[in-house]
Parts: sequence; C-alpha cells; structure tokens
Amino acid sequence: MGNRLHKLTSPREFFHLAGTASLWLGWTALALLLPGIYLGLLGSPPDYQQGEGVRIMYVHVPAAWLSMFIYVTMAGAALVGLVWRLKVSDAFVRASAPLGAAFTFLALATGSLWGKPMWGTWWIWDARLTSELILLFLYLGFMALQSAIEEREQAARAGAILVLVGVVNIPIIHYSVEWWNTLHQGATVTKFDRPSIDWRMLLPLLVMGAAFTSYYFSTALRRTRCELLERERNSE
Repeated sequence: MGNRLHKLTSPREFFHLAGTASLWLGWTALALLLPGIYLGLLGSPPDYQQGEGVRIMYVHVPAAWLSMFIYVTMAGAALVGLVWRLKVSDAFVRASAPLGAAFTFLALATGSLWGKPMWGTWWIWDARLTSELILLFLYLGFMALQSAIEEREQAARAGAILVLVGVVNIPIIHYSVEWWNTLHQGATVTKFDRPSIDWRMLLPLLVMGAAFTSYYFSTALRRTRCELLERERNSE
C-alpha cells in the first residue's frame, strides 16, 4: 500500500490518474449542477423574510464554503510539499490558487448583491466580510509571489510559507459571527443541533455545494496536469 501511494506521487503516475479523475468529476459536477439549479430556482420556497431574494444563497453559500475549503486544501498540500518536496503537491497548490480566488470573489460579489436589499448597503466593514476580503488578498498575494519568483522550487517554498501563515484567517472567517456582533447571519446548516433551515432549501444548497466541490477538484486536477507538463517539459 505504501509503495502504491509513493508511486502515485510521481508526476507520471499522477498525470494519468488525474486525467481520469478530472473527467469523472467534471461529469459529476454537471450532473449535480443541473438539478441543483432547478431545485434552487423552482423547487425551494421563498424565505418568509427575504422573499425570492434568498435564492442567491444557492450560489453565495457554496462559493463561500469553497473559498475556505480550497485554502485549507492548499495549506495541506503546501505542508506536504514543504516537508517532502513533492512536485505534485507544489503543482496542486499553484493550480488551486486562481480557483480559490475566483470562488472568494464570487462569494463577495453575490454577498454584496444579497446584502443591498437585506441590509440596505452594498458593503459594510463587517467582521465576516472583512476577513473574507483578506482571504481574497491572500490568494492574490500567493499568485503574485509565484509570478515574481522565476525559480520554481524557491517560489514553491515561499508560497507554501505564505499559505501556511495565512491559514489562521480561516477560523476567523468561520467564527467571526460568533466572536463579534455582526450583520451577517449565524450558522444554519453546520449547527450541532437541528439546522434552522427548511429541508426544501437545505437539499438544493447541499446539491449545489457538492456540484461546486466536484467542479473545483475536476478543474484543479486539470490545471495540475498543465503545471506538471510545464515543469517536466525537459524530462523524458
């Protein structure tokens, strides 16, 4: 088992495995996205306070989940690459950063669109919004750092340190609504007691979350393959 796992960390083995996995994950994302959109737009009821405006939740919440999930995934891969010097890990971190930045921007943009009719303003320096904006800057800072350093191994090490330092922002984002008095609503799905959300809303929310996650992994694996091709272009 150990030999098999070690073999999969080689760029050649990972390249072929990622090609197959990304294809299946892509089709999975599409198969989940279509019913998720249908259930979110037509199958779920309007909120008793927010009305039809609540439907933006089915894009905003999965995007916000993914913005944090991708960063934590990057931090885990960065730690592996920093300790064991695996090219695959470094390539995966580099490939995931633009996706994380895109989901973070999407979460901020849809949150702004949602906040205008609900809060009466497009933006407020709320603890949740501010920490999410910092997360976007972390993604952009990582990508800028990778572009500024030409030597790949040195760029990977510097980027890994930046990602690991920035991971402290993730619990701040998650618990900001509990630690500070904010406009942003508290948890409704991840509470330990019964979630305070109708199952007709919860189901499409979970389906859209699974679709977004499948899309992330599919695209990240494809981008990692491209990174490996570029890194290994002079090897046999």
